[in-house]
Amino acid sequence: MGSRIEHRATYPQDVRAVLAAAAGEEALHARLEELGGKGAVLVERTETTNGVSFKLRHGIAAELLPQAVRTLHKGDVIVEREQTFTKAGDGYTGTVKAGVSGVPGEITARTELKSVGGETVLATTGEIRIRIPLFGAKLESGIAEQLNKLLQREAEFTAKWLAEHA
Repeated sequence: MGSRIEHRATYPQDVRAVLAAAAGEEALHARLEELGGKGAVLVERTETTNGVSFKLRHGIAAELLPQAVRTLHKGDVIVEREQTFTKAGDGYTGTVKAGVSGVPGEITARTELKSVGGETVLATTGEIRIRIPLFGAKLESGIAEQLNKLLQREAEFTAKWLAEHA
């Protein structure tokens, strides 16, 4: 069935400013430097009139993983992440696809960036599916915990970036 990921962040700035802070090239480089972990890099970024897409590589040091995950996955974890934001009315919708090194499975999510009551909301809803008999659910749970923490740290970084640059 998979483990759910849900995150919601609210910002006082407008949609355009939040998109720039969440997906702008300068902001992505700064965010990866601060939060991306070992070997983090912006692999690719493309901007069009309808939105933006990018690929990131995150590193999670083995010692930061829950014990249950370290038992099943030896070494550091590398997360390859592809994300899109596509214009939809006054906001953006998007997708996230990610894979974890050495783990048969995937992470998928949908995002929505929109104005709500004078604020901008970035909502992410997704799922982690690991295809390892008997141990998949335990890995999913550990990875979901780390990804929710990452989304929270990214939201905090975005708020800080907006305060300094918007």
